[in-house]
Amino acid sequence: MAVTVHDVRKVAQLARLKFDGAEERRLVDDLNQILTYVAALDELPTDDVEPTAHVLPLSNVFREDAPHGALSQEAALSNAPRSGHGHFRVPKVIE
Repeated sequence: MAVTVHDVRKVAQLARLKFDGAEERRLVDDLNQILTYVAALDELPTDDVEPTAHVLPLSNVFREDAPHGALSQEAALSNAPRSGHGHFRVPKVIE
């Protein structure tokens, strides 16, 4: 399946993007090269290859979720442009 200029224009319209003619042709060429590469990968013999979800043997490499000190109310409000009664004051956005 080859990508056409029509395909690029349709996806661009859906993504609210605008390309000139040269950009459209370049994208068509680039996408077709990618599809050719994927088709070549699809032809490789992978019957004896174990399925993997990740290329590295890592599992849940996360830091420990440990509580730590929080800002005081005074420190949190110290850089606020406007505050009052212990709260941030912001412009009204709803009429």
